[in-house]
Amino acid sequence: MTQTAIYVAGHQGMVGSAICRLLERRRDVTVVTATRGDLDLSRQTAVEAFFAEHAIDQVYLAAARVGGIHANNSYPAEFLSENLLIQTHIIQAAHRTNVQKLLFLGSSCIYPKYAEQPIREDALLTGALEPTNEAYAIAKIAGIKLCESFKRQYGRDYRSVMPTNLYGPGDNFHPENSHVIPGLLRRFHEAAQAEAESVRVWGTGTPRREFLHVDDMASACLHIMELPLEQYEQHTQPRLSHINVGTGTDCSIRELAETIARVTGFQGRLEFDASKPDGAPRKLLDVSKLIALGWRATTDLEAGLKETYKWFLEHDRSEPA
Repeated sequence: MTQTAIYVAGHQGMVGSAICRLLERRRDVTVVTATRGDLDLSRQTAVEAFFAEHAIDQVYLAAARVGGIHANNSYPAEFLSENLLIQTHIIQAAHRTNVQKLLFLGSSCIYPKYAEQPIREDALLTGALEPTNEAYAIAKIAGIKLCESFKRQYGRDYRSVMPTNLYGPGDNFHPENSHVIPGLLRRFHEAAQAEAESVRVWGTGTPRREFLHVDDMASACLHIMELPLEQYEQHTQPRLSHINVGTGTDCSIRELAETIARVTGFQGRLEFDASKPDGAPRKLLDVSKLIALGWRATTDLEAGLKETYKWFLEHDRSEPA
């Protein structure tokens, strides 16, 4: 049986580990990984040496510096520079070692803050970005354009997917630098354990967000990667080649917080701190292209939150701030 060597960059992260779980079920695939200690993705020579050493056939580029509103707003220099370095080094090394297939994982924050809802792929570069995560968004836009450029100039089959807000097992539950779901899960869990009277939630609670379970994201990644090129190109353009990945439905932050309160058993009241940033008023992706390509999300939000909370209880050992 012919083996396909697939490098998953960022395999220890939430998305990368989910992709690895799917790939490892396949007998015709050899999953190639490297820890941060073994490979510094910010060093070009190290990345090129890694690709030269391994006969890699495909790449899933899930490695990135990530975080929630607080982290993005506090460390824009690192979010821009580190992500530019990581993705550029991997994509260039893949090309130089004749890797023909690569999937770049971006983010829905690439779209303008006030993009028409639901957000279609062609909204890219049509308006100003959300200021709190502008640096991260610019890096991800550069990654899309780098993949498109290698496709246009060298004929590489380098594709891009733009996921909505992700959650699930393996998420980062840091008290300050996490995304909204793990941050709220931790906060409500601690409040429930302490029998607190209230939990404070950032913002007004009115912004609407779309949430996708990470296992669904991994499934979508493999689906998009394995599509025949002709089928992929039927739904994309040379300078508009990325595909949105989401559920096609959203909820308010208030509704999310109320669901998490049920999941964690918190019985107190919710307090919304309007002095904290809301971010974009709404972020719902148009997933019509993804559906036309034969894939839909299957995980219900509350069921996914219960699974994620169970994982948190079994694995998280960090101390609250």
